[in-house]
Amino acid sequence: MSEHDVTAPVPDADESARVEKASAAAAEGGGNRWSPLKGSSGRNLGLVIALVLLGVVGVITAGDRFLSIDNTLTILRLAAVLGVLSIGMTFVITGGGIDLSVGSVLGLASVWATTVATQTMAQDTHWIVMVFTALAVGLVAGVVNGVLIAYGKVVAFIATLAMLVAARGLAEIIANRQTQTVKVPEFIAFFRADVLGVPKIVWTFAIVAVLGWILLNRTTFGRRTIAVGGNPEAARLAGINVKRHTMYLYALAGLAAGIAGVLMLARTTAGSSTNGQFYELDAIAAVVVGGTLLAGGRGTIVGTVLGVLIFTTLNNVFTQNNVSSSAQNVAKGVIIVVAVMLQQRIAERSRAGT
Repeated sequence: MSEHDVTAPVPDADESARVEKASAAAAEGGGNRWSPLKGSSGRNLGLVIALVLLGVVGVITAGDRFLSIDNTLTILRLAAVLGVLSIGMTFVITGGGIDLSVGSVLGLASVWATTVATQTMAQDTHWIVMVFTALAVGLVAGVVNGVLIAYGKVVAFIATLAMLVAARGLAEIIANRQTQTVKVPEFIAFFRADVLGVPKIVWTFAIVAVLGWILLNRTTFGRRTIAVGGNPEAARLAGINVKRHTMYLYALAGLAAGIAGVLMLARTTAGSSTNGQFYELDAIAAVVVGGTLLAGGRGTIVGTVLGVLIFTTLNNVFTQNNVSSSAQNVAKGVIIVVAVMLQQRIAERSRAGT
């Protein structure tokens, strides 16, 4: 029982379920399904069309280089790390929060997993020690964020900004500002192997995405996340422990950052305090472009995956055509602004139709 239960009215037996169902319905676009823009299918279709158009541009400008299997796998490898981060970010933003620290937590996890002590233990026992270390670092950082925000009543922007700085600084101290190479061959051999011609890090991203979709769309946890993001006071009155659930969301984002740290190690074979730099911004951008409301209350894992693929494909098209990173950043900024403006228009039409 939370401390609010003394003053809050006791909800009836079905109130929590009603709130969760209403929140899930709102996340799918409400009752006004006559407009394709108000449903998740319509939003995802628009993202697929955008991705196809990017592919067409890539074919026109880069030809066979863009269409090659090696280039496709390169896009997927890059999408895997950002994608796992974005799945965790989707839950936080759907729950009405924000996490600016995931990129720094990724870097800290990669550094801690490649320290001499950790790798020596992994060589003496099993390479899985490196994985558990990275996951533990991410989870602890996420829990710290969640406790500060939910129970310490620190604004999410400030709490996660502090974690961004602290985690990056701690990674620099541990690594002494040097790159730590992976010296456990079994770790590299496992993650560098392919399954059906597809790298294991891509399969990991796919598994995380499927599990994230199930968690958000087919479980009570997902419905409560939408309820908390849509109206935290109504969720509290319906019997949901908002503070505890908020902590869980940030812990989940931290765990996703730990997994992304493992994938970064698998891709680069090096732990560095610079790993994941600015990835938090790319993750937020992919989530918002994918259709998750920045204000909370609606989230989509499928949209997030498509948003990640759009950004990684866009970067690849620019790289294939030797476009500067500055121009790439300008293009990302324009895409983010357009996506947020479209979200606002859709939300206004939805309110006008109710």
